Amino acid sequence: MVEENHIALKKQFPHSSLEEMVAYLEAILSTAIDAIFTINERGIVESMNPAAEKLFGYTADEVLGKNISMLMPMPHRHDHDRYIGRYIETNQPRIIGIGREVPGLRKDGTEIPLRLAVSETQVGGRRIFTGIIHDLTAMKQAQAEISKLNEDLEQQNERLEMKVAMRTEELSEAVNRLLSVNQQLIQEAEERRAAEEALRKSEEELIKALVKEKQLNELKSRFVSMASHEFRTPLSTVLSSADLAEAYTGGAEHQEKRSKHLQRIKNAVGTLTGILNDFLSLSKLEEEKVHAQAVAFKLSDFCEEVADEIHGLLKPGQTLIQVHEHCDEEVFLDKKILKNIIYNLVSNASKYSDAGKPIHCRIKVLDGSLYLDVEDQGIGIPEEDQPHLFERFFRAHNVENIQGTGLGLNIVRRYLSLMGGHISFKSTPGKGTVFSINIPLNSGQSPTV
Repeated sequence: MVEENHIALKKQFPHSSLEEMVAYLEAILSTAIDAIFTINERGIVESMNPAAEKLFGYTADEVLGKNISMLMPMPHRHDHDRYIGRYIETNQPRIIGIGREVPGLRKDGTEIPLRLAVSETQVGGRRIFTGIIHDLTAMKQAQAEISKLNEDLEQQNERLEMKVAMRTEELSEAVNRLLSVNQQLIQEAEERRAAEEALRKSEEELIKALVKEKQLNELKSRFVSMASHEFRTPLSTVLSSADLAEAYTGGAEHQEKRSKHLQRIKNAVGTLTGILNDFLSLSKLEEEKVHAQAVAFKLSDFCEEVADEIHGLLKPGQTLIQVHEHCDEEVFLDKKILKNIIYNLVSNASKYSDAGKPIHCRIKVLDGSLYLDVEDQGIGIPEEDQPHLFERFFRAHNVENIQGTGLGLNIVRRYLSLMGGHISFKSTPGKGTVFSINIPLNSGQSPTV
């Protein structure tokens, strides 16, 4: 064992001398807070640390070379040597390698409670026993105090129980008197609670109505402001073109000019119709006048139908390039809302792109969802305006000279929300914008207005 410890120390301190390692171990023993003894097979003390001197009140000179039993009270003193002899003979430990509580005897004759742990080692063919002793005095005092506190607590509990019994008897009569009063109070409380609940519901409904009324008033105010601005230009166009068309009363030589002004009137009326449709759609959405009406239809036929109708929205020279993937199957969606969404996105792409610029519309069905991209090569959306793009009446600062209500994308997002869909976009100012939507198919929840 000593050789193993020596090897372990050499591994830990490979560059240290034996004297340095001994000094290291002596430093540990001298600073240990527990008492440490070593004895031989006859119980003779061979070493003790300063903590042992302090614990038992003896100096090392008074203990070394004497039997360790001098530190034990009777009858443990007489039994100690017999215990060592029995262990050496049978090798059956009672403390060694196990540890237990034992009493100790100080130099002044006082007994102290101890926790003793004993280990055995071999030194030069001799058996050496090392004892580590921890003073339990403070712990025992704490246990005694706790025990005393428990006894006091039990006595207080007994007195308290007697008082409680007396008070219980006194209170039983008071409780019986209060029962009838309490029953009446319960009934009154229930009536009051019901009245408060009704009042709370009325208050909530009133608050909701006021909020909705405020929103509607704001909507009306913004509508008046928007209408006065957006209606003025097409109405002026209608009026001036009508006057000019009326002025050309001649024959065929004036027909081209009349046709030109009539076309301007038609375009202006179309603009007014679009503005009114936006406000009507928003009004129905605000008033929650929306009902589910999903229908089954073939997506390829729907795409052809929309393509035919949508060409009228384009500027001269603009083309709509459609790409379809896996669109031969039937889908179950709100056909009218889907068409309105496409109209809105393509109309915006045309409005904010120059004449002659192509518009790409890609539709595909994948993994139970419909995906639609509308891409233009228009003016794009300024980066600082992009976070507000779907707000009601919001218009980017680079489209102030282009007619519009600022409602189209708000309506598109509301429609998609009702269909369980989602919209996103990417835009680079001066290069164009692509809007992407996806809608789950066959949900049976697609609504329409």
